[in-house]
Amino acid sequence: MVKLLPLILLIGGIGAGVGAGLAFAPSGDAETPEHAAGDEHGEAPAAETAIDCGPQGTKVAGGASDMPPEGREYAKMSNQFVIPVISNDKVTSLVVASLSLEVGTGVSETVFAREPKLRDAFLRVFLDHASIGGFDGNFTAATRLASLRTALLESTRPVMGNQVSDVLITELARQDS
Repeated sequence: MVKLLPLILLIGGIGAGVGAGLAFAPSGDAETPEHAAGDEHGEAPAAETAIDCGPQGTKVAGGASDMPPEGREYAKMSNQFVIPVISNDKVTSLVVASLSLEVGTGVSETVFAREPKLRDAFLRVFLDHASIGGFDGNFTAATRLASLRTALLESTRPVMGNQVSDVLITELARQDS
């Protein structure tokens, strides 16, 4: 009987898994075009409002968009930046950051060709920011991030000229040791 119990539990578990898979499987019914534009009752969606999302005065329907402004594109830096935060001659935490650059259409290839110089310039800015305590305490405060973004954007000028219009911090995390 003791050796039979694991077998019964195994068969019961497999049966429950198959049952759950069948119960939660997609039905295969495609949504009709009439219902795709509305909600579950077939009603039309509410009108979306435009929100001012930047100094250029650009408007974005629905509040947010992953698309760059017309005539612009995003160039994502290929690797993350790892920045040590040093206090009393010891590494107290590590900050990991990912960046994307907003550039004119067709300039992404230039960004990728000059990425080593850009990475060097960005790393210098990150290390300076860390050395003045920029990653201490509430490092995600709007004023701290604004000054960091400004410094990152200014560091692109010697490498890219005025081809970079914005530096986007897409990920930022700190791990304390």
